[in-house]
Amino acid sequence: MERVLDSNNQSSRGVSGGGDLAEYLLLAMEKSTTLDDWLSRVIPLFCRELNLDLIGLVQQSHGRWLMQAWNQEAVAVTDRSFPENLVAQSLDEGKAELDAAWFVYPVRPTRHEDVTFAPTDERSEQSFFGAAAVVFHQAETGWHQESEQVKRVEDAAQCLSLAWLQQVRVEQAMQRTGQLSAVLEAAAQWQRHDEDQSLLEAIASSATEILNCERASIFLWDRRRKKLVGRPALGVPGGVLEVDDSVGVVGEVLQSESPRIWNQDRDEESRVNRKVDQTLEFETHSLVAVPMFDQKHRLLGVFEAINHSDSAFGQSHVSVLRDLAKHAAVAIKTQRVQHALTATRDRLVSDAAASSPLIGSHSTILTLKETAKKVACTDLGVLIRGGNGTGKEVLARTIHFESNRRAGPFIAVNCAALVETLLESELFGHEKGSFTDAQATRVGKFELADQGTLFLDEVGDMSPGGQAKLLRVLEEKVVVRVGGSQTIPVDVRVISATNQPLEELIQKKLFREDLFFRLNVVHLTLPELTDRGDDVLVLAEHFLEQFCSQIGRSVPALLPAARRALLSYTWPGNIRELRNTIERVAYLCTNDLVDVDDLMISPSTLEHLSKPVVMTGTLNEATREFQIEHIQRAIELCNGSMTEAAKLLGLHRSNLYRKMNQLGMESAEEE
Repeated sequence: MERVLDSNNQSSRGVSGGGDLAEYLLLAMEKSTTLDDWLSRVIPLFCRELNLDLIGLVQQSHGRWLMQAWNQEAVAVTDRSFPENLVAQSLDEGKAELDAAWFVYPVRPTRHEDVTFAPTDERSEQSFFGAAAVVFHQAETGWHQESEQVKRVEDAAQCLSLAWLQQVRVEQAMQRTGQLSAVLEAAAQWQRHDEDQSLLEAIASSATEILNCERASIFLWDRRRKKLVGRPALGVPGGVLEVDDSVGVVGEVLQSESPRIWNQDRDEESRVNRKVDQTLEFETHSLVAVPMFDQKHRLLGVFEAINHSDSAFGQSHVSVLRDLAKHAAVAIKTQRVQHALTATRDRLVSDAAASSPLIGSHSTILTLKETAKKVACTDLGVLIRGGNGTGKEVLARTIHFESNRRAGPFIAVNCAALVETLLESELFGHEKGSFTDAQATRVGKFELADQGTLFLDEVGDMSPGGQAKLLRVLEEKVVVRVGGSQTIPVDVRVISATNQPLEELIQKKLFREDLFFRLNVVHLTLPELTDRGDDVLVLAEHFLEQFCSQIGRSVPALLPAARRALLSYTWPGNIRELRNTIERVAYLCTNDLVDVDDLMISPSTLEHLSKPVVMTGTLNEATREFQIEHIQRAIELCNGSMTEAAKLLGLHRSNLYRKMNQLGMESAEEE
């Protein structure tokens, strides 16, 4: 007990009388689990050792006295003759007062900063926030001002009051810890809610449980309309209640930015907005409300709890509701930010998907679109085949944006552009110092594409060593950076593309058969542009509108001759060549009409288009002339290279020579 007294700058004159009462107070603290348990142990002992009729603790609460801890034998005496005036005098004077039968000792916290706990019931709350006193009664002998008995009783009262305060502090600390734990646990549960309504309902439910009240609502402030929007609002259609931001207790809180308490029969009736009660068919008996601020201390609204189940609301409930409001404000703000970021992400993804659509109405393209949509819902490996410029990457992007990975990254790698020494570093990354130029750690394409799609273009040109390492990653779903040892798991969908005949490369031992089967779970083939009919015009008009929009000019119209030229041209570069042609037209053609000359495509094509149509000869002769002219144009486009011309025509070089001989065309062997 000496430690307790010394900490409050008090001194004990050695309370005794059948035993050391101070020592017993400490012993009772150790053995007691609650304040009531402690009082039940010490009060009878004090009465017996000090020869008193009764001992009690009294507290002032809302204009009345709360009496507690009286020994049971003296309850009747207390109810009949409680010394209210003597208690008031002792509290006013701040010292012990006595009369013939009563002795009163004032109890107050010794330091203001000690009052930091948030009690949960009115009795213990008043130990800190209301006036309190220790009251002794001795009916037989009475009190004498300077007697040794008075000194002994005063010392005992001092010890009892200090021990009482300390015990209350301990109990309140435990209660406060429990409250904070409950608040933190509730806040953690709120993070699971994605929807606005469910989050607000969860917050309100937590508040009613922790504060032991009937209802709770969060009023979010609509500054523009000067309204407080309360949710959840039970009994209101839609669960939303709107009130003016200057009405009722919630209006007081919003205007003052400070907590407010209202208890029926203690506070002014006019402060409560009874119109809300009428709307909800509900009666408010007590209410506590606190302001809600975001992390930048901007006012978000008001958090309100209604109708405490056991007693009126007090300052303790303000503390708990404030804690809840802080976490609720963070949860609400976090959810708003998440929704905004999600909306922005979805908009950007939609814009990205719209920027490279798979355009065309040809039957082969419609079939590809349908197949791509089905494949997109899976994680199956896809191999896209087609000539250069046919739109393999566009098709891969279409699959990506149709899939569940659409919010993830789409990473494209041109395997033909990477030598074997750089391929592993590019795909899997490297650690700092792993080779001469590795001045910093670099994340590979597989890691960058995590949760998304990795597009491996020209996979048929990948080196044998690169093929082996790629196969390992596809099978194990982990990568190891160059110069590192840690395996890094990756969740990546791989879409590959090639213009090479992989089956022939497999026979020549230039491509791994096991890798082929890994990549070729689903295969899609893009047709040449010349095989897509009127899609040439559809694509041309799409590109023309796109480029004109970029440079801010009106879209010119394609004249019939230009349309015929676009349809008749062979487009060896496929869609890529068409796109370049239309881009050139958009920038260089200043007229509102696009003619053949504006296209600036192959002179032989223009010459062919300018010739009058004359129906002469048989079908076989016309076919022979067309084949001769078609082969000649191919050789011209390839600058006389027979190998490139044969590839452009889809033939082997030997077959091209054979065909030219059949047609009577002169040919020269390349050196």
